Amino acid sequence: MISSLFSVLTIKPAWLTRGRSLMLAIAVGSVIGSTTQGTSQTLPLAENLTAYDTPQGEQLLIESTARDDFWELSAQFLTQSTQSYCGVASAVMVLNSLKLPAPIDPRYQPYGVFTQENFFQNPKTEQVLPAKIVQRQGMTLGQLGELLESHGAVVKVIPASTTTLEDFRRLTRENLAQSDNYVLINYLRKEMGQKIGGHISPLAAYHQGSDRFLILDVARYKYPPVWVKTEDLWRSLNTVDQVSGQSRGFVLVGKHAPSAQADGK
Repeated sequence: MISSLFSVLTIKPAWLTRGRSLMLAIAVGSVIGSTTQGTSQTLPLAENLTAYDTPQGEQLLIESTARDDFWELSAQFLTQSTQSYCGVASAVMVLNSLKLPAPIDPRYQPYGVFTQENFFQNPKTEQVLPAKIVQRQGMTLGQLGELLESHGAVVKVIPASTTTLEDFRRLTRENLAQSDNYVLINYLRKEMGQKIGGHISPLAAYHQGSDRFLILDVARYKYPPVWVKTEDLWRSLNTVDQVSGQSRGFVLVGKHAPSAQADGK
């Protein structure tokens, strides 16, 4: 990690003169370090995917102009605690990034934080989908949206079958270039060259020059974060979830704007 971070800091002096650039270099090194520990057994990547923790992957992030979401998400990056908890881990990352009111975890008392262990302790959340079902089969796109709403997030669920590749690219690119909102994707791995089933993870950045998105894959024991071409990602979103019988897709997540009274107006 140290050598990788040092190379970013030393070979990009012009880039480092721009705002927040030093912070980005530190974040790159930090996330690379967290994703390479214990990942020597990750599966090989298809040629159409670019690992985040490579010189090319780092360069794509450096050149990206739609990466506002990367800042908070990298600080909250998690490994899913079970093989069916990709949606839970992704939701926890986003909820903590939004800084929504969080429950008190006894391990971190008196500080509030969303964890994969306390995610279902909210009665509203259990009413949407019990933890025991998620432990057995994960969650669908629609259930992901409802679970996020149960914790106070503002959610827009967009099945791929109801939109287009062009609209997906536009909406997600705009989201990633703004703060305080996020994108979670529900996709079929095999359609983008991975093994094999449905999965949920956050998007963190978009690189316009190569038309690629960065997925912060929460199954870090299986794959590293990867850059994927938009067309390949879209193909993986535009598939049918066998559990729901409906299209996979993506979820835009934000929070309520402060009220006028809260602003003192």
